[in-house]
Amino acid sequence: MTAREITLIKAKLAEQVERYDEMVTAMKELAEKSSEQELNEEERNLLSVAYKNVIGTRRASCRILNSIENKEVGKSDEKKVEMITSYKNMVQTEMKGICDEILSLLDKHLIPSSNDNETKVFYHKMKGDYYRYLAEFSKQSDKGDVSDKAKEAYKEAVKIADELPKTDPIRLGLALNFSVFYFEILGNPKEACLLARTAFEDAMSELDNVTEDKYKDATLIMQLLRDNLTLWADDTGAIEPEGEEVSTEAKPQEGDEPDD
Repeated sequence: MTAREITLIKAKLAEQVERYDEMVTAMKELAEKSSEQELNEEERNLLSVAYKNVIGTRRASCRILNSIENKEVGKSDEKKVEMITSYKNMVQTEMKGICDEILSLLDKHLIPSSNDNETKVFYHKMKGDYYRYLAEFSKQSDKGDVSDKAKEAYKEAVKIADELPKTDPIRLGLALNFSVFYFEILGNPKEACLLARTAFEDAMSELDNVTEDKYKDATLIMQLLRDNLTLWADDTGAIEPEGEEVSTEAKPQEGDEPDD
């Protein structure tokens, strides 16, 4: 058994028992060696799942802490507010460390070692995602810079994704997350709806050509695009895409892309 195989086993075991920090450690080790051997699809997906889970729990914590903080502000107990703010800042520092780590891996190792278009889109999309996460909790003075970097990464991914089928799950996931970026970070619902609707309708027109192995993932993300358009239409008055409800085998649990 090679050292690489041992590391993969560690990562998979960590995922099974939901010890995602240890999963990150294992997959980071492989990512740092990607110049010697590019990550295959399975390894790339394990890397994504590992980082998505460690950042996801902290993003959820920050949302809850923001809600608690907002409820306490204005009350007489200033000490309690200070404690909540301090705790939130600690979580945000952890989030920044995680984002900086994966962004460094992407820039130094993963993107330079990627050869095919699907992998390049995957990594540039991932880069946009983690800059988006940074933008979610950045101070106003820093938000513009990280938002610009997220937009730049997403746009680079979009440019390469034009070479992929319109029903490709990675291309659809990119459209989903880029549209969420426009809506939530840039506050541009018009562009968010346009991007999501175009991706949905383009994929719908070619749905009959999707290969069986990609059908479930493609239709799952298409349903997420449609769900977002329905939600955003209530806020913006945008027109929902025409067509029947997309049939999927599993209902997504989050408003982000399904686990890669």
